[in-house]
Amino acid sequence: MKKIFLSSIAASLLFAVSCQTDFDNDTEDVVVTSGDANFSKYIALGNSLTSGYRDGALYSSGQNESYPSMLAGQMKLAGGGEFSQPMMPNDVGGFVGLPGFGGKYNLQLVDKKDYTGAVVSQSLSPVQAPAAATLDVIGGAGKYFSNMGVPGAKSFHLITPGYGSVSNLSIGAANPYFVRFATSATTTVLADAMAQSPTFFSLWIGANDVLSYSTNGGTNSQTVGGVTTYTQATDQKDNPNPATYRANDISDPVLVGNSIKAVLEGLKSKGATKGVIANIPYVTSIPYFTTVPYNPVPLAAASATVLNANFGQLNAALASLGQAKRFVTLTASANNPVLIVDKSLLDISAYLPEASKMYGQARHATAEDLILLPASGIIGIDPTTGLPPSPTSQKINGVTIPLPDQLVLTKTESAKVKTATDAYNLQIANIATAYGLAFVNANAKMTELNSNSGIQFDGVKYTAKFVTGGTFSLDGVHPLGRGYAIIANEFLKAINSKYRSNLPMVNPNSYSGVKFP
Repeated sequence: MKKIFLSSIAASLLFAVSCQTDFDNDTEDVVVTSGDANFSKYIALGNSLTSGYRDGALYSSGQNESYPSMLAGQMKLAGGGEFSQPMMPNDVGGFVGLPGFGGKYNLQLVDKKDYTGAVVSQSLSPVQAPAAATLDVIGGAGKYFSNMGVPGAKSFHLITPGYGSVSNLSIGAANPYFVRFATSATTTVLADAMAQSPTFFSLWIGANDVLSYSTNGGTNSQTVGGVTTYTQATDQKDNPNPATYRANDISDPVLVGNSIKAVLEGLKSKGATKGVIANIPYVTSIPYFTTVPYNPVPLAAASATVLNANFGQLNAALASLGQAKRFVTLTASANNPVLIVDKSLLDISAYLPEASKMYGQARHATAEDLILLPASGIIGIDPTTGLPPSPTSQKINGVTIPLPDQLVLTKTESAKVKTATDAYNLQIANIATAYGLAFVNANAKMTELNSNSGIQFDGVKYTAKFVTGGTFSLDGVHPLGRGYAIIANEFLKAINSKYRSNLPMVNPNSYSGVKFP
């Protein structure tokens, strides 16, 4: 991920406290009971959201603040047993020698330079630490863990044999996080959960079935000979065979539903009929997609005039081909739209001179496009120098050079994501009813958190704003300890309501937020 620069953080941290409190029940002096549930052996299944992943990595202090760990702590007050997690060996995360698995992000002061390379100021920015250790295998025969959240897992991965095989890593058929704690090379996440004969479970899965498509701007990537190429990812509707999927394809909703049912049937066969299941939030409710505006480009009058002349010629060329104009009239203001690639457009590059072929599928962004968080580090930068453009520069990312497709979720792609999410959530709600499980509407909670009013606990306001909202980590996708506590309370409310238990809520203010240098 590129560096993401922040400003006015101190002022933004002065939260208003006028909104209605989300937590009405005091967490103290509660008579704790298990009700109709048995919490003696609680197992948590899911993906990164279950594991405690945050700041772009899985690391030990984050695991200690996973929402299942919080649930287990409250369950222990009502007869719950010990809860174990496959702890990472350090508080940095990542795996040396596995590209794409770096350590966690930390806020650091980073130099801001002008086009000459001179330092003009400093800004707080998330900077990723290098991986701290090689992949360590802590599982094996007879070694089980209560928290079975696997970062990166899609719904069908929970029932896929070999997902924890180290030999399958090189072909992309295994996950290093499950390799760490799988009991064998051929087991499944579900099989290892069943072997523990749980009395109660939580299941939160399905987000990655659409999230990986979203966080990659609707593209799949392939690196050959050091060169990375991008192709469009696919909405795999009506395709029940995950073996034909590429990494970032959207999963068929029927496959997602059937995978969840398979997990529940497996647990049921071991007597685990009581548990809690959650649905999937919209990507539009998390900072990775909401932080960077579609129109962050400042222009002086002279620059706007020159650009309008060039884009006007492109609009004229489009009109001659029977195509609608794609480029707006720019103004002398601070709020001009970024230039993006949209692969759904007719490619007119064959009709353009060599220097203009980059505009073959380009257009200006609209308010219906989502600019991904990593784009904030390159918009307005000269790609040849990595610095702000000189007064004579003709190459400026997002201004004269379109942002690449993988940094934008277009209106068309967003619609596919929403359609899939709605289909997943309908399946999950129906499954919860059919299996008699407690149900968490995580989608509604994230939407509430993303509202201007947010939610409040003991005088502290929480929103989904990047960094300053107090709930999301520096990767813009995963919660902080405080965010996970808010999620844990939704699970606790659902469990109490369904099973007539009386587990106390946790206090979000007691958990960690963003750490400032």
